[in-house]
Amino acid sequence: MLASMQGLLSDLPLLGVLELIHTTRQTGVLEVQADVPFTVAFLNGEIVSGGILDWLGSEALHASPMLPESGMFTFEPRAVTGTPLGAYGHFSTDWARISDEWGQVCEVIGSPSRVFRGQLPLFDVPEGRSVRAAAREAEVPLFQVAQMVAQAVRDGRLQPQDRFEWFRLRLMPTRQRAALHPVARVLDGERTLGDAVSVGTPLNDVRDYLLGELRLGLRFPGSGWVLRDLVWEQKHLP
Repeated sequence: MLASMQGLLSDLPLLGVLELIHTTRQTGVLEVQADVPFTVAFLNGEIVSGGILDWLGSEALHASPMLPESGMFTFEPRAVTGTPLGAYGHFSTDWARISDEWGQVCEVIGSPSRVFRGQLPLFDVPEGRSVRAAAREAEVPLFQVAQMVAQAVRDGRLQPQDRFEWFRLRLMPTRQRAALHPVARVLDGERTLGDAVSVGTPLNDVRDYLLGELRLGLRFPGSGWVLRDLVWEQKHLP
């Protein structure tokens, strides 16, 4: 069995780490600490689970950057159960392709949290709908819906709104952060993040605050997909 190992992704790219764990048939969990932190669980060298915080499964891994530019990794041998998400070669090829294509899609849509409205089923309601909400409603893979929305935006059939799925979150800041951070001061556990924007708090400030809190350890149901979407938005939205 491979001993615990860790290192910098600038010294050993993630793809090389994945290949090493696969070819030596290891069982354990790989933790990647990068701009988007995620885990990959291996059983006898095959990927059986993983994801971003509490967002787990193939979709979450495919949304995780396979080629992070910086960060570190840690692999710990430990007991893991499950069935492979797919043959390693096939799964890793899909992961590399979809991870790259997610970046191209988010250049157009910002992130799957963004709300769109227009001439497309599920998005043709007065308030519009986010890509994530549409995927849940239609029970269609998230990436497939995101691709469809990106094309509809290019064609002029959908218009992006300055609203996001994470707007519905309610936070109750505590201790020093509640008093010191200007965004925290408008949150009281009842007011949503969308409410904070509607009363004049700059959207980018609210986004930066939420991402900062997640990086400091804030957790709630859905924190994984929220973190992933916020990082995409910081990169692709002005």
